[in-house]
Amino acid sequence: MRDPRSPPGEQPIPDSREKEESTGYLTYNLQVIAATANSLARGTLVTAIPSGSFPAGTARIGMGTARGRGVLAATVIGSGMVFLDGTVVNVATKRIGQDFGASFGALQWVLNAYTLTLASLILVGGSLGDRLGRRRVFLVGTIWFAAASLLCALAPNDQPLIAARALPGIGGALLTPGSLAIISATFAEGDRAAAVGAWSGLSGVSTAVGPILGGWLVQDFSWRWAFAINLPLAAAVIVFGVRYVPETRAIHRPPHLDVAGTLLVAAGLGCLTFGTTQAGSDGWSATTLGTVAAGLAFCVAFVLAERRQREPLVPLTLFDNRTFSGTNVMTFLTYAALSAVIFVLVLDLQVAAGYGALTAGLATLPVTVIMLLFSARSGALASRIGPRAQLMAGPLVAAAGLALLLRVDSTHRAYLTDILPGVLLFAVGLTTLVAPLTATVMAAAPGDDVGIASGVNNAISRAGGLLAVAILPPLAGLHGEAYRQVAVMVHGYRVVTACCIGLLVAAAGVIALTVRSQQPEGQPL
Repeated sequence: MRDPRSPPGEQPIPDSREKEESTGYLTYNLQVIAATANSLARGTLVTAIPSGSFPAGTARIGMGTARGRGVLAATVIGSGMVFLDGTVVNVATKRIGQDFGASFGALQWVLNAYTLTLASLILVGGSLGDRLGRRRVFLVGTIWFAAASLLCALAPNDQPLIAARALPGIGGALLTPGSLAIISATFAEGDRAAAVGAWSGLSGVSTAVGPILGGWLVQDFSWRWAFAINLPLAAAVIVFGVRYVPETRAIHRPPHLDVAGTLLVAAGLGCLTFGTTQAGSDGWSATTLGTVAAGLAFCVAFVLAERRQREPLVPLTLFDNRTFSGTNVMTFLTYAALSAVIFVLVLDLQVAAGYGALTAGLATLPVTVIMLLFSARSGALASRIGPRAQLMAGPLVAAAGLALLLRVDSTHRAYLTDILPGVLLFAVGLTTLVAPLTATVMAAAPGDDVGIASGVNNAISRAGGLLAVAILPPLAGLHGEAYRQVAVMVHGYRVVTACCIGLLVAAAGVIALTVRSQQPEGQPL
């Protein structure tokens, strides 16, 4: 029986009495799956809803309902936990280096081992969620993430820590794409833009709050709490997820996973990261050059293999949409700049400016506050005027903020005059671009591919951060034990920051070439 509320072409919703009579179940959940996506910003994505989970006549979850708040809480805390883990550890690296006598290359791997598995497997996470159920994969990833974080907290020295750091990335790859896909698949049309904006802002806040939380934990407790903090967060995600999040799946699920594509993309990113990181520690040699070349070859092989696959890990047809391609290039450049500059800024504030771990983290507090207050509004504004203006202005404003922060050193370290102005501009820039960027990427993907589109975008953002942290600091002279010298740290920080300014300016240029000035009513981006 077709539900009269279903748009033409949607899967019918069977009558609950028919289901009970035929199976004997007293209650059940039936998924009605996403079939089309016109524009996420205007909320025209038709998605999966468990038929037994809503009152009669209710087609979608609303923002103001208890269930809506529960879905947002689960997805924001879950994705925020993954984002947080990428930044909270930044503040802990100096103390980890002191406790373990670790080199700069080892500290890079403390960050990159996590990002490597996250970036390599996040596409698989999106695909598994579409096939097996987004809530199920989301919760499994959360449990895995918590258990792996505990192993990191118990590591006895730097080598086991680096090995253990690869494990949370696997859990993050399972839960991250599902968080946004769940929102896209469950919220009502009129509330979806605000929900995406809230998710973007609050998840982005977790990135910014990482240095603050990490500084407090490292300074007043132990760097091990930078990892152990994930356990109570994961418990909250599981509680909210089980109670409030409905199950959703894609209609057209591939019969098998793309194992070859998964292995090729993991090998490509692994070789690129290992080669560039080792080059930063040991210099460029035949081994490091060969490793980087092998990484590039694996990436090329991945693209060629995806073209031949009937059910590829990444449907390359997604990139036929110029907006999808352009916004993903912007994602790569923006998150490369964000990851690299946060990594070196927190170290520079401690090594050169003499800040403590907590003070260095608190220096970025305005980023947290501004994103928390205005990201949802930024997403709503983009849904009214189109995303292009904000996607161009945001990176340029953020670049201006970084330009002001170039002067931070042992003599220019006063917070109100030397640091706060740049941090404020940087925060305004990020707030301007984050929500529109996420919404635009998802709006450009077909409705049945929202999971894999989210995975692609997350993989690209992680790959950008991964390669930037691996490549830029060594090029700036930060390697071995040299980063502990004030002059070397200041010079390296300024070179990396200048490179990040260039990346942000390039991101604005990409948007100028790929995103239309205005989104016509009823047309996809």
